[in-house]
Amino acid sequence: MSKTSVKSTALEENVSLARDGWLPWLSETASRYGLLILCVVLVLVFSATTTSFASMLTLQAILASKSKIALLALAATIPMIVGKIDLNVGFGIVLWHILAITLQVNLGLSWPVAVLVVLVLAALYGLLNGILVALADIDSFVATLGSGTFLYAVALWHSGGRQIVGDLPEGFTALHNTEIFGVPVAAFYVVFVAVALWLVTEHTPVGRNMYAIGGNPTAAHLNGIPVKRYVIGSYIFSSVLTGATGVLVAAEQGVGQASVGMDFLLPALVGAFLGSTTIRPGRVNVWGTIVGISILAIGIAGIQQFGGAFWVEPMFNGATLLLSISFAGYAQRRRLLNQKAVQKITAKKVIDPQVQSNHV
Repeated sequence: MSKTSVKSTALEENVSLARDGWLPWLSETASRYGLLILCVVLVLVFSATTTSFASMLTLQAILASKSKIALLALAATIPMIVGKIDLNVGFGIVLWHILAITLQVNLGLSWPVAVLVVLVLAALYGLLNGILVALADIDSFVATLGSGTFLYAVALWHSGGRQIVGDLPEGFTALHNTEIFGVPVAAFYVVFVAVALWLVTEHTPVGRNMYAIGGNPTAAHLNGIPVKRYVIGSYIFSSVLTGATGVLVAAEQGVGQASVGMDFLLPALVGAFLGSTTIRPGRVNVWGTIVGISILAIGIAGIQQFGGAFWVEPMFNGATLLLSISFAGYAQRRRLLNQKAVQKITAKKVIDPQVQSNHV
């Protein structure tokens, strides 16, 4: 069985104000909700220092541009829960958005059929990645880097290195360009996917099994959890969500080109890694990912309104990735130490009555 690329803690011990006191409780609260508080602080600071930030136009721009990254970050979160990495949230979107256009422009398929074909192919591709990782026992980073590079080459071959342009149906472009009460429809997609993933991962046996696998795949296997099946399934769902995001990119831009897509990889991974440091520190979680993406979106939007140069966004994403990985590692180590301490206390409580009965 391959080693996990990402640690996903399955069991948690909450700090109680009544039991542990003020200082541990404040520390735990700051650790859990620090990034969420930072989001609010950034909004207040940018709103106070720039007149145009606190406007509906800025909100619409952020939601329209970052919703697709949020969907990809959620796609990356799914395999991370089982302790794996999926780099195809960046590589895959290149081919999927091109294919969504060429199926309509070159082959004349209706847009619903074209979307369905893209999603089916994305699912099959996710199945392939799952087999490489779970059955062929290849490290998830290496497997998805290799398959993703191959997929990128297929996108270059399929497009001939040229832009794919054509008249797209209004129903297709409406998948992205529609607004509901002034809010881009893509933002509602993010909410729907986030709520669905949260319900599955936090409130079903499937989610508990996924976290158990991410925490200790060997122990999960010994407890009867089909580890390989869950790993393969996580890659399939991650790939389908990536394919759906590629469809949205195609609906937004109306042009298929291989240069589109790779810019999504880094911020999506940053959001997922950053999310593991908040809400449930040391544990990959859905709402943490949403907070992580919000930090990126608000920070970059505010810096750009201050006149930040074109290179600010990739620098911000790269620096945040390094910090998020460092914080995630620290949070995981801290949580493991807390778990060991709780286990020792529990074991002592079990042993002490036995010792006392022997003395009697």
